[in-house]
Amino acid sequence: MKEIRNFVIIAHIDHGKSTLADRLLEVTGTVEMRKMKAQYLDQLDLERERGITIKMAPVRMDYEWKGKQYILNLIDTPGHSDFSYEVSRALEAVEGAILLVDATQGIQAQTLANFRHAKAAGLTIIGALNKIDFYKDHNGVIDYNNDRVKMMRMELSELIGCSEDEIYYVSGKTGDGVDTLLHALIEKVPQPKKSTHPFGRALIFDSFYDDHKGVVASVRMIDGGICGTDEIHLIARNISSKIKEVGYFSPQLKTLPPPQKITAGEIGYIATGIRDPEKVTIGDTVIVGDVRDYEQYMLHGYKEAMPVVFVSFYPEESDDYESLTKGLQKLKLNDSSLSIEPDQNEVLGRGYKVGFLGRLHFEIIAERLRREFNAPTVNTFPSVLYKVKQKGNWISIVKPEELPQEYDEIWEPMIRLDVIVPSEYLSSMLGLQRMFRMSEVHTETLADRVRITARMPLSELISDFDDQIKSSTKGMASFSYEFENYEKTDVIRVDVLVTHELIPGLSRFLPKDRAEYEARQMAGRLKELLPREQWNQPIQIQADGKIIAREDIPAMRKELGNFGKNGGDRTRKMKLWKKQQKGKKRIAERARVDIAPEVFKELLKR
Repeated sequence: MKEIRNFVIIAHIDHGKSTLADRLLEVTGTVEMRKMKAQYLDQLDLERERGITIKMAPVRMDYEWKGKQYILNLIDTPGHSDFSYEVSRALEAVEGAILLVDATQGIQAQTLANFRHAKAAGLTIIGALNKIDFYKDHNGVIDYNNDRVKMMRMELSELIGCSEDEIYYVSGKTGDGVDTLLHALIEKVPQPKKSTHPFGRALIFDSFYDDHKGVVASVRMIDGGICGTDEIHLIARNISSKIKEVGYFSPQLKTLPPPQKITAGEIGYIATGIRDPEKVTIGDTVIVGDVRDYEQYMLHGYKEAMPVVFVSFYPEESDDYESLTKGLQKLKLNDSSLSIEPDQNEVLGRGYKVGFLGRLHFEIIAERLRREFNAPTVNTFPSVLYKVKQKGNWISIVKPEELPQEYDEIWEPMIRLDVIVPSEYLSSMLGLQRMFRMSEVHTETLADRVRITARMPLSELISDFDDQIKSSTKGMASFSYEFENYEKTDVIRVDVLVTHELIPGLSRFLPKDRAEYEARQMAGRLKELLPREQWNQPIQIQADGKIIAREDIPAMRKELGNFGKNGGDRTRKMKLWKKQQKGKKRIAERARVDIAPEVFKELLKR
């Protein structure tokens, strides 16, 4: 009987999770050396290009140690805070976690967030310092007595609550220490609990769509077993289906030989045969057979993804609407956190209002639509979900156009921000307080770094917060955040008119006390970004029915020749000039203002 160990690797972005996963695949012989490539578990081109993990990736590794056979189920998880929902799902399916920290950077904001979540899930946490090869001397010997290495080890041991000897040194790049870490994981992470029910019961922690198999659910078996010929029932959706196939991730799908069975404690997949992805919910419970009062066997504790950023997508050309529709539908099949609903705009036509987990999530989906589905889009400003009180009733709005003419008050979502920054950049970081409306700011010293916690509107985070803190700290700051609650706010709707035409995608909410300043900045930026045309282009920023800022882009001039001596008849040229002006006026009246997608991105910057 093989023993099972289920675990995740969690870390701040760029701390080397995927590289360590590569070495584990090599050490266990899961992937042949000739087939090995960097970031093996990252399947998307964008993951490889950006060097980040976007989608969790499970893999089963068979390993022999001290005469025993082990099944090691690893789930590689994303590090960016936008994808913390992916991490939370993975934590529910395992018993252990490797908390990985870059030995050159130390504990970062997402390290703390991941640790809190792993601890709350009751996991056995093993600390490891990665990139230890950075401290090799000219003879190739690692200096474990380096002061910084010792300090990092002490910090991590204090965070986890273990001795310094229980923090492991590894290098995902060279493979140093990987065997030792793997053996520690086998010894410390507990075997999954035994079945408490005689029938098969499993948790769905992820899913994707396959044209032949239907919805394929990634599952953690809790009780009993599931065979490839079983009838299953999904409790939350109250639907039944005949299984098409059962197997595990190697990391590609690998069908088990007959009787195709996965048992309690194992991680694998079920090809459900269900064709409608909406019927398979992340966090649902699968049971096998005819079980009475099955509702009582539902596995609880799973939270649904909550979109925090909303953007309306419209096709650049109206003929591309079908491509946009098909692209979003396909992406939704494999990304349950996306929320999609039809949208209509007088100028931009038909489109979709899409909810995302954050700015990075939005940028990735927009890029995938362009690349994979040939569906370039025009996007509105990213927005958040506001709550508006109107005549005693509450309504939720995302777009400024949805704001009623009359209302009592507006409430906006607030977050708890966690920033870690080197001590020398503390004053620069605190200088951003007013710009981003931070409150309840607290600082805590961590060796040579400072931890800053603050309360901040979510709308400020999705503007250019990331760019600003990188600029202020030379890229040395890291941050994570968690939604807290809603708070009454004083924001107003601000509209942009170019050549007296309202540009729907540029409408946004701004704090009332900052509206005029932001409006002048926006008008100036638009003047720089928009191309000159054959007519004058007034840029007007409007709030509460008043123009609060204005810039003008002058028309391109057409040379009519030189006046004066040997330059021709002046009267004739004046007539031509007046005729040209009338022509430009007619063109301006008929012209449609097109704003390139790049302009929207640039306007987010301050």
